[in-house]
Amino acid sequence: MIQLVLAFVAGLADLVGGILPFHPRFKSIDIRYLVGFASGTVIAAAFFEMLPEADLGANAPFLLMGFFTFYILEKGVMLHSCEGRECEAHTFGWVAVIGMMSDNIVDGMGIAVGYATDPLLGLAITVAVVAHELPQGITTTIIMEKAGFGRRRIIPVLIAQGLFYPIGAAASVLVPEDLYLAMIAFVAGDFLYIGAGDLLPEVHKRFNLRVIASVFLGAVMMLVLEAVA
Repeated sequence: MIQLVLAFVAGLADLVGGILPFHPRFKSIDIRYLVGFASGTVIAAAFFEMLPEADLGANAPFLLMGFFTFYILEKGVMLHSCEGRECEAHTFGWVAVIGMMSDNIVDGMGIAVGYATDPLLGLAITVAVVAHELPQGITTTIIMEKAGFGRRRIIPVLIAQGLFYPIGAAASVLVPEDLYLAMIAFVAGDFLYIGAGDLLPEVHKRFNLRVIASVFLGAVMMLVLEAVA
């Protein structure tokens, strides 16, 4: 039950991020700080929480599979990062929908499996997912606006996109318990690609010390969460 609640929170972050571009002051906001914070958070979650739990001696191939699976998906459709309205976006269509759906379902499963393994791990994965879902929601809206869609079409897509998290969490019951650590390794590979391969290059198109600070702030927040918990 708690796993589903955490997954719904992740989905809500997607919706909140998607609504942000509708605000009239959005154009004046430098969202690189948000993207930088998200990159630090997901990278720290992978290194500090997920990899130590994943038994890489046995599950390193799943880590590699997670990394390259989302490398392929991201190159086929922009999933997460967008520095602003001037970014280049892929055409919105079924390929984009399937890519986003796959990402969100896997993250939802990661939240549920992580929580079943260790509640702190599940919470850490949720925090990391929420952090990177805000930029993903923003990207979804920008992509759809560039494709000519209005708010009445965008909002339902954001809601549907967010619902894939609890769907993934519910589907985690199909994952045998002896594959939990392999699943955690796979999601860690996903996080490492998202953080280092997608989000970080986006925010460092232009050098900015405050962006670098936001990356470290995301990592420090994960350490603080671990210490407090």
